[in-house]
Amino acid sequence: MKALILAGGSGTRLWPLSRRNYPKQFLKLNGDKSLLQQTAERLLRVVSADDIVVMTNSDYKFHVLSDLNSLSAVPITNIILEPASRNTAPAIALGIKYCIDKLGCKEDDVLFVSPSDHIIKPPEKFAEYLSLSEEVAKEGYVVTFGIKPLRPETGYGYIKAGRVIGKGRESYKVERFAEKPDAGTAKRYLKQGNYYWNSGMFAFTIGTMTEELCRYAPKIGKMLDMSFDEMLSNFEKMPNISIDYAVMEKSKKVVTQPLALYWNDIGSWDSLAEVFPKDKKGNIKSGDFIDIDTRDTMIIGNKRLITTIGLEDCMVVETADAILVARRGHSQKVKDIVGKLKSAHRKEALDHVTTFRPWGSFTVLEDGERYKIKRIVVNPNEKLSLQMHYHRSEHWVVIKGSAKVTIGDKEMFVHENESAYVPKSTLHRLENPGKVSLEIIEVQNGEYVGEDDIVRIDDKYER
Repeated sequence: MKALILAGGSGTRLWPLSRRNYPKQFLKLNGDKSLLQQTAERLLRVVSADDIVVMTNSDYKFHVLSDLNSLSAVPITNIILEPASRNTAPAIALGIKYCIDKLGCKEDDVLFVSPSDHIIKPPEKFAEYLSLSEEVAKEGYVVTFGIKPLRPETGYGYIKAGRVIGKGRESYKVERFAEKPDAGTAKRYLKQGNYYWNSGMFAFTIGTMTEELCRYAPKIGKMLDMSFDEMLSNFEKMPNISIDYAVMEKSKKVVTQPLALYWNDIGSWDSLAEVFPKDKKGNIKSGDFIDIDTRDTMIIGNKRLITTIGLEDCMVVETADAILVARRGHSQKVKDIVGKLKSAHRKEALDHVTTFRPWGSFTVLEDGERYKIKRIVVNPNEKLSLQMHYHRSEHWVVIKGSAKVTIGDKEMFVHENESAYVPKSTLHRLENPGKVSLEIIEVQNGEYVGEDDIVRIDDKYER
């Protein structure tokens, strides 16, 4: 069995924590590992490290590398960078072609497809279901994992299960897929008992899915005749369609395998609230807070003190540059807030004040007219690109570690409480040759201090 992890989503429903340039699959929401790391570890219980393929895009490449490098068993070579956003059907087709051309897969090999941002536990029970799905898939079925609904949820699509397939196992022929229902319909589904939440996880043989793509999505299926490299070059020409619309809702070979375990796609703040423990008043608290007469409220803080008085059934989420305040049960509308931010071209829709780079990170401490102040962290043995700026000068003060600095044709070492000055239009580079993180304060000054005023001459990360 091979496993394809889809890690290219830009999740907006967990704003302001999840943002376009640092979405939820890279967040550590329920422990010290990201959702992507947890996904990889679950799969490693069943498949080998060499059999895991991660599908993402160039914007997230280094986030994926950083997460997977911390899991020593997972190779970083099986990473596919989508050249454009084209939904799950083209992504899965490209993943199939990668498995054939690069991993030597045959038609009877099983491919398991999983999102990268779900919480599933216990992982050992999930591993049992995963092994069972391989058996069912080898019989020529397309297996989808269904979740027994715990409540009349309107935020998930549903699967209606029909007759039992096979003997001695709980697999059902899928009668139909249902869109996200209204509240009344969701209650009816729950009462009927044969409807399941659609988890977005699938298992199938490469031959079966190739046949179904050719039959029901011929524009995608036809491209499977290309080589992987040709298909990648033509990826933008594929229709922007989900695997549900392209195949699952039309195929006669789809079965559902119910999962009797905990599953949460963290699709909203209300979903995330299920993960956290609650106090005696039903409150969820994280960070620095003081509350009075507050009940059934979620308070997620960052650096500032949060105080609440008389709140009930609310949520308060604070980050360095934005605060979300909403009533519980309305969190699906967070995406509408993000839409408004995008329409207004607000940077808060895309970036946090801390931005991660392959060499480390930088945090904007203050941004004003003709100046910007940053705290820059460079990881051990990493370095920024050799670059120049047309519109700004930079002044660096080392506050931790030792820096190797290139300015023009000069190289020097700058230690704690020492500084270096970079004039406009001067080639320069910042490196950390040490074994501890390098931290500096950078003061930029000039007529333009945007991030796109960078001319890279040499870059180890090939940006």
